[in-house]
Formats: sequence, structure tokens, C-alpha cells
Amino acid sequence: MKTRISGALVAIVSILAFGMANSQHHEKNIVDVAVEAGSFGTLAAALEAAGLVETLQGEGPFTVFAPTDDAFAKLPEGTVESLLMPENKDQLTAILTYHVVAGSVMAEQVVSLDEAQTVNGQSVSISVDGATVMVDDANVVSTDIMASNGVIHVIDSVILPE
Repeated sequence: MKTRISGALVAIVSILAFGMANSQHHEKNIVDVAVEAGSFGTLAAALEAAGLVETLQGEGPFTVFAPTDDAFAKLPEGTVESLLMPENKDQLTAILTYHVVAGSVMAEQVVSLDEAQTVNGQSVSISVDGATVMVDDANVVSTDIMASNGVIHVIDSVILPE
């Protein structure tokens, strides 16, 4: 078990595919780091529509399992556009807060968890299989991207609360 977790941790740390030096981002908050990365435009728009930008620019700390633009593109056609409508703000907020955990949970901690309580009140499941770490049905593709108010782990799918 310890070898499996250690192997997964090595794999997770090695897939920091952003090409970002974490030390450059310690003075920027989670929202600024995500926007600067360039692959989270849909997430940024969704945070804006849900009124969550200021919250995630706040003191924190927060852990965000951040879906990329490609992750949002996997949703059925019209889903994102529908969620961004003002009348669907509550549903959008529930989805987005399902991607956020209070506190800074680094990759080495994530791989030792079976689940994590999200800000929306539900728990995400966490599983490790060799070098693959999953949060619900999403693969973790990049980890430990540091911000002044927490940490971002990039996922390849949007995860949905029950």
C-alpha cells in the first residue's frame, strides 16, 4: 500500500504539465493563477456568473479541483451555456462549490484520502490506481499549483454533485 501511494505521488508530482513555476504564483490568488494559465476561461466565466470570483480571491485557504476548458467541452452541447444563464445560478454555484475543498490539501495528502468534503456540503470520492488519481470520475492531470490563498489541482472532467 505504501509503495502504491509513493508511486502515485511520484507520478502526480511528475505530471505538472502547466510549465508554471509555483514560486511565481504565491503572490497571486487562485482566480488570478487560473486566468493567467489560459486554459480555464470557461471556469472563470462560470465563477463570474455564479458570483464566486470574490470568494475565491478571498483569504482561504482553498483547494480547487479545476476543470480545464477541454473538460467543460466534454459536457453535452448547450450545458455550459445553460448553466451560465442567471436563472441557473443556484445549480451553477452547487457545481462549482463541489470542486472546492476548504483548506490547502496538497497532492501528497490527496492520495491518502478516500474522499474529501467540498464547500457545497457533499463529498468527492478520491481513488488511486497506480499512477492514476481520480476525483469522482475525473483524472487529476496536474497538481500542487500554488496560489496565495490555496492550491489548484487540475482535472480533466467537470465533476457533478448528486
